[in-house]
Amino acid sequence: MPNATAVINLDIEGPTISRHLYGHFAEHLGRCIYGGFWVGEDSPVPNEGGIRLDVVEALRALDIPNLRWPGGCFADEYHWKDGIGPREQRPRMVNTHWGDVEENNHFGTHEFMALCELLGTEPYISGNVGSGTVQEMSEWVEYLTRDGDSPMVRLRKANGREAPWRVKYWGIGNETWGCGGNMRAEYSADLARQYATYCRDHGDNKLYRIASGASDADYKWTETLMQQISCFGCEATPKNFFQGLSVHYYTIAGPWEAKGSATVFGTDDYYRTMVQARRIDRILAGHSTVMDLYDPARTVGLVLDEWGTWWDVEPGTNPGFLFQQNTLRDALVASTHFDIFHKHAARLHMANIAQTVNVLQAMVLTDGDALVLTPTYHVFEMNKGHQDATSLTVHLNTDDARRTVGDTELETLSVSASVKDGQVLVSLSNLDAEEPAEVTLDLRGRGIGTAGARILTADRLQDHNTPEAPAAVAPRPFDDIKVTERGLSLTLPPHSFLTLRAPLD
Repeated sequence: MPNATAVINLDIEGPTISRHLYGHFAEHLGRCIYGGFWVGEDSPVPNEGGIRLDVVEALRALDIPNLRWPGGCFADEYHWKDGIGPREQRPRMVNTHWGDVEENNHFGTHEFMALCELLGTEPYISGNVGSGTVQEMSEWVEYLTRDGDSPMVRLRKANGREAPWRVKYWGIGNETWGCGGNMRAEYSADLARQYATYCRDHGDNKLYRIASGASDADYKWTETLMQQISCFGCEATPKNFFQGLSVHYYTIAGPWEAKGSATVFGTDDYYRTMVQARRIDRILAGHSTVMDLYDPARTVGLVLDEWGTWWDVEPGTNPGFLFQQNTLRDALVASTHFDIFHKHAARLHMANIAQTVNVLQAMVLTDGDALVLTPTYHVFEMNKGHQDATSLTVHLNTDDARRTVGDTELETLSVSASVKDGQVLVSLSNLDAEEPAEVTLDLRGRGIGTAGARILTADRLQDHNTPEAPAAVAPRPFDDIKVTERGLSLTLPPHSFLTLRAPLD
């Protein structure tokens, strides 16, 4: 059995873990919006103004900090004025990226803002750079956030909203290197400067502008963006046209054309997945290193606004709808990601799981009036105490908690810790598919009171939740914790995720 010691100094505080690292993403894709968040006012499914209430109730329990919308690739073919005014008068469009289906625009700006209010979350709007105009995006900012009197204010009021909303987060395009325009980095950077100039702060609503950034390990793209905003090496006064830049990374265990099944996989597939999941550590470190060169004060945030697992769609479903099941394997990808996010909290400002409902690594799955919480949902819920907490450095000492996967050595234990409101929260994942691990938590600097813990695991890595078995993978209490002279010890079962909470003395 592998043995490990995690040294945690409870009295040495690190950077704050932004709550926005637990952000979400909702695109007009498959059944994420229609049938997921939105059922319409005439639906027999309980709703408020057409917004599905069981989804809202489930997500409110996660304390969602922000919700990104309307895309994704869809954002760069979406024209926001088509989604305001009386629904029966809104023009239709074709969603060319996702299934080539017709979009009726019944869920638009006002509906999205109503959803955010029901969720108690901040909106993050991704603007259209690929097929839109500077004027179009500038007017959207004005429509949403300006008070007083102006053409867009009068239009908003005519559509039933008197007071402006507060909308801080704005994405300047999406994947401009790909579906957002197939641009070169230099051209995209110039457009980001231009669009950011005309996305204005109205009143006391201060924008956080997020430039469309790199895919995976494209550090050159990040460098090109950073050169534009900081004027590094020149005499001009630096001007931050945007306050954040994005990066996208998906965990894909196989080739793009054959990603593999979400539920039918072997142990080798599982370990390859975990190797790919852990790559995000190196990728975030690489982008952060480039940004540190041009922005050593870390005034610009790194935003991982698309992440998660990507599998082949479930058999019999529309391939353009990206519907996949969600197993214990997906949950462990999420738990490992969060440990890495906490490690990079000094630079990483936001992260958004792709996607919230019925698409890719979803929180909830709906089918008619049925709703299922996925294993990944439970990781978000168990970990929500890290939001806006102070990170604690963890030194993990182990020689044998490793697996050789091809030509890569996979660390099979993942740990992170934080402190907030007088309590310490420790998250631990054992990625080993077969072996338990004996873990000692060497807690230094302060004492703790009685610890309580919960664990998420299942008999099989492939286990998942369905309407017939909604709690096949669900958290349960974990009591096998021993108090030692060094702190606490426990045996972490194979393929499991555990959170431990204790008050500080």
